[in-house]
Amino acid sequence: MNITTILLSLVLILNIVFAFVVVFGERRDASSAWAWLLVLSFIPVLGFFLYLFLGQNLSRARLFNWEDKKKIGIEQDIEHQLEEIRSGTFHYHKESEYNAQELIFLHLLGNDAPLTRDNSVEIFTDGRAKFERLLKDIQSAKHHIHIQYYIIKKDNLGKRIRDTLIEKAKEGVKVRVLYDELGSRGLTRNFFEELRKAGGEVEIFFPSKFRLVNFRLNYRNHRKIVIVDGQTSYIGGFNIGDEYLGLNPRFGYWRDTHLRIQGTSVHAIQTRFILDWNQASYSHDIDYDPVLFPKPSTDCHVGIQIVTSGPDSEWSQIKNGYIKMISLAKKSVLIQTPYFIPDASLLDTIRIACLSGVDVKIMIPNKPDHIFVYWATLSNVGELLKAGAKVYIYDNGFLHAKTVVVDEEISSVGTANIDIRSLNLNFEINAFIYDKKIAKDLTNTFERDVSTSTLLTWEQYQNRSKWIQLKESVSRLLSPIL
Repeated sequence: MNITTILLSLVLILNIVFAFVVVFGERRDASSAWAWLLVLSFIPVLGFFLYLFLGQNLSRARLFNWEDKKKIGIEQDIEHQLEEIRSGTFHYHKESEYNAQELIFLHLLGNDAPLTRDNSVEIFTDGRAKFERLLKDIQSAKHHIHIQYYIIKKDNLGKRIRDTLIEKAKEGVKVRVLYDELGSRGLTRNFFEELRKAGGEVEIFFPSKFRLVNFRLNYRNHRKIVIVDGQTSYIGGFNIGDEYLGLNPRFGYWRDTHLRIQGTSVHAIQTRFILDWNQASYSHDIDYDPVLFPKPSTDCHVGIQIVTSGPDSEWSQIKNGYIKMISLAKKSVLIQTPYFIPDASLLDTIRIACLSGVDVKIMIPNKPDHIFVYWATLSNVGELLKAGAKVYIYDNGFLHAKTVVVDEEISSVGTANIDIRSLNLNFEINAFIYDKKIAKDLTNTFERDVSTSTLLTWEQYQNRSKWIQLKESVSRLLSPIL
């Protein structure tokens, strides 16, 4: 037996071993398991390394633990609200809350997400406006600034925000910055050195244990949140970088959606930051302190639940929220997403809404930032065109918003895309909002975007070339692991 035969036999044995791991050793859905089996079978050596970096499952890991949540009243609020809903004594302040009571219960029971009703919400769809407002809030900070982004770039905007944080740290404000290593892979560690010298703290989510080797590469903290003095928070799709100001010629104008929130919902976002921070930190954990959870000073009445999800969770909370929202629709569903690769359950829910006479409108970008994801997106919207959905291709730059609006009553804005990666693999955070005015504002924004979009018809989709059909088929086959 020669060496080539021995090596081929070893490769075959390894493939079989890893096939058993994929199918029997980890809790995977069938589509993901089949996709990995295809990769291991057709590219045996490279597939082995791809699995090591991209295929490991975190569903059984306990990554976050903060028992002091009890001290800020979250558990009591959740149990109290659940009991009132079960007993029929829960008081719905608005029609939008009453119509979404099953969704509210779902988030309470499945995600420990209490409904808060004293919030104000400001919507940003333009990067320049969002970051100017954010910088003003940072400059006005008196006690602490907590910043968490998937991507922070060392360009003009990144430096401007960093330098402002340095000034606040020198004033005695506690500054903490958390970023994802993969998303911010262009960021050198000395970028924040002056901030550290000024007393600020910086942590990295899932850093590499070895140079250029990260076995948690597939699991990204995709959250984009800011909390200032426990009173003001930001949540949405914008990362930190010049391209989000529309300065990257490849993408042009960057169309996104971000929220500025004040009210008790800030406490839930603060809690999420602390959990993520303490997971990433080795020596600077944040302990419970009432000053981090001050009494809100707003007199507004927007109902919000802050919902998070991640690969360590038992349930896909944000995906379940999307499914429940859409299943409640009586008149309309509006979806804006840069990637549209839902799993079978979510795709079926949207298809059923279409076939039930609900006016379903989906908006996607006209250009890819990830080519396989783009072709898989086209394949999925094609299925819904046949069921009666209206699909719009956004032409005025790049669409990165993650927005769902149902019946102009309830809405969701956050970091989660309508794709398998966001809903199963990434750590995400969304605000589910029960307020007709906010839903109407988001609806008006969608309609404005329609004016700079092209309607994709079923006839046009059917006439696409064989080459495009082939790319869609391959991409869709791989979509569970994209």
